[in-house]
Amino acid sequence: MQRLELRNISKNFGSLQVLSDIDITIEQGEFAAIVGPSGCGKSTALRMFAGLEFPSQGEALAGGKAIQGPSPERMFIFQEHALYPWSTVEDNVGLGLELAGVSKAERIERVNAVLDKVNLAGFNKYYPAQLSGGMKQRAAIARALVMDPDVLLLDEPYGALDALTRLTMQNELLNIWAGSGKTMLLITHDIDEALYLADKIFVMSARPGQVVETIRLDQPRPRNRNSEYFAANRQKIMSLLGLEA
Repeated sequence: MQRLELRNISKNFGSLQVLSDIDITIEQGEFAAIVGPSGCGKSTALRMFAGLEFPSQGEALAGGKAIQGPSPERMFIFQEHALYPWSTVEDNVGLGLELAGVSKAERIERVNAVLDKVNLAGFNKYYPAQLSGGMKQRAAIARALVMDPDVLLLDEPYGALDALTRLTMQNELLNIWAGSGKTMLLITHDIDEALYLADKIFVMSARPGQVVETIRLDQPRPRNRNSEYFAANRQKIMSLLGLEA
């Protein structure tokens, strides 16, 4: 089980400072989100948790230990599904297990179980070109889940989907997370998406990114997007970002 922490993190790319002295803590089992303007460094922060970027200053920790690089305990899901077009759904989803030396019989069992969980049962032999955008993202999520990670790191996973598919996928993601004990961290530009999904929202400023406020949400799920609670928190985040309602 992994508690995620960024402690006093700053990050420079050459002379460009992307992050400035940020602190983020996500407890095991929480669903957290980061929102902020484009270029504020939120994806850079996510990539530090994945072990794909390293701080110029400060510490990135998982389970109290410094993150040295990628780990199967922390799986990264990109905005683009990155499925291999020449491989079937089951081969794409089971690739990590194959690379880990898992037997074919166990691979098939685990792939079938996770495809059922993401509502892709029966699509094992389909190729990515035969799937809708939402189905491709389900397959990408299944590829991460089949490794049974402690943490899922999601970088705008639904940004390329149409509005109705996006709403459906948000509910499916909650169903996957609920009761799993897994930690979720979502990067999104969509304030409503963060409010609908997360226990905790880190609101970041423009570059160099800083956490200007952490909003904790205690409203039970499923959340009513038209409720006063939802609207008040939406307005609060928009004000923090300097946006007009």
